[in-house]
Amino acid sequence: MRHISASTPLEKPVVIPALQTWTGGSGTFTLPAEPTIATHDAALAAIAAPDPALTAIAAPDSALTAIAAADPALAAIANRDAALATRDAAIAVPDPALAALGTRDAAIAVPDSALAAMATRLAADLTRHTGRPARVADAGGADVVLVLDPSLGDDRGGLRFDREGYRLEVTAQRVVVTAPSVTGLFYGTRSLLQMLVRGAVPVGTAVDWPNYESRGFMLDVGRRFFTAEAIRGYIEVMGWYKLNEFQLHLNDNEIKAPDGDWTKAKAAFRLRSDNPEFSGLAAEDGAYDRAEWDSFEDLASANGVTIIPEIDAPGHARAFVAFRPELGLDGGNSDHLDLSKPESTDFVRDVFTEFMPWFRAEEVHYGTDEYFADPELYRGFFNDMAAHVRGLGKRARAWGSATRMTGTADGYDRGVTINSWNNGWYGPAEAVRDGYRFINTNDDLLYIVPYADYYRGEGLDGRWLYENWEPHVFADGQVVEPGEPLLLGAMSAVWNDLVRAEYTELDVWRMVEPTFGLLAQKMWAGGGGVAYETFMEHVREVGSPGQPWRG
Repeated sequence: MRHISASTPLEKPVVIPALQTWTGGSGTFTLPAEPTIATHDAALAAIAAPDPALTAIAAPDSALTAIAAADPALAAIANRDAALATRDAAIAVPDPALAALGTRDAAIAVPDSALAAMATRLAADLTRHTGRPARVADAGGADVVLVLDPSLGDDRGGLRFDREGYRLEVTAQRVVVTAPSVTGLFYGTRSLLQMLVRGAVPVGTAVDWPNYESRGFMLDVGRRFFTAEAIRGYIEVMGWYKLNEFQLHLNDNEIKAPDGDWTKAKAAFRLRSDNPEFSGLAAEDGAYDRAEWDSFEDLASANGVTIIPEIDAPGHARAFVAFRPELGLDGGNSDHLDLSKPESTDFVRDVFTEFMPWFRAEEVHYGTDEYFADPELYRGFFNDMAAHVRGLGKRARAWGSATRMTGTADGYDRGVTINSWNNGWYGPAEAVRDGYRFINTNDDLLYIVPYADYYRGEGLDGRWLYENWEPHVFADGQVVEPGEPLLLGAMSAVWNDLVRAEYTELDVWRMVEPTFGLLAQKMWAGGGGVAYETFMEHVREVGSPGQPWRG
């Protein structure tokens, strides 16, 4: 049976990242081990009751049907986890019409919809994280209720609430999670799970939304291959912490050629096409085919994560030059494309055209960092590729480089989202001045280079970040105004520069894990509200999804 304690209003529950608002009540909700679940027929009998409002619930909801059709990834989850329907705790999925009733006592299942799939996913996660077998209910009387209500809004969160926010209401009888979007509803379930792994949930109401729209992590798989299992593991952990952009750096090479001979350099491109035109481009030591990439996209969609693919050129392009030596500088003994040859830009266009159908994100990254050849040709490439990406139906992203390359951003395409990665190459003040939408990816603060003696060779400085950093803070005292509308958010990064060093993807995770939750906190809600040691203890308490590749 449920335990209900009589108490004064309770402090807000521990969630990583922390809830934006919490209004505490008295008592607690504890997920029961053997709840009584109303049958489908009992629910239909309730719908037939004299209350006219209930009549509307019985009617099919075309909006929910459309949502189900729009997200096959979530529908796939429902099929995958259908066996959970025989288990013992209930999660019900109501029609939004229930909002008019306060979602007090009824729940209507919506078969084969995004909501039904999410409920099935939550049932699996509840079983996994709490050890209490859970199932999706056909009808009312559920312990957890999920409500998708597109009309729900919050003035404080504004558009960010509309896109990713949610409301979580806890009574002694049940928990109701309501959101205007599927993503927000998913994030609400992550908060609920984190509360439940710590035991009873205090009665109260949370309203939650992110401070920034871009909350990211970048992984360099170009220099070092990460297994598909590892990629999926990162996606699940990111969803747990409400990190929403996973940038995969898909091609690169070692920084210096051995003995000056680039034919001896390690280099890789990590996508494998079955198009004979690109036969031999994919790395022999590991590459992702279309089926694997689709599996990443499906899982990311189901976890509130967007994969941002990055194909880097005209520098860091040894894999391309090795494939087509005539396109490289110095007769092919280079990792730079020769932009004086139109065929070089044509080749990069062809690569993007080939793989763009794989990518589901609205934005795709085309690199452009650390090119040390002709600045004017570089600017032309920057603009040509921005136009090409847009012509393929995507928005473009690139690494900020204009200051170092040409002194100013004059003549550069302004429709590109910039990663401000180094103040000298292109800093935050320049981005604001020039009107670029930009992301804080500052190298001094947010780069891990495993086992290197530069940047962060053993992981980020968690204490310093917690006590001093927010997404508007860059290195060397450079800042932009908090809430600067051009600043989309922040992104930490792992660069595997040391291609010949011996370490594993598990070693990389051990460097990343200590600050993953901390960075999520800063990007979602800022601050922390408690001492660093206390916050890190909270991170350990809520845990994260256990991944087989983590050992």
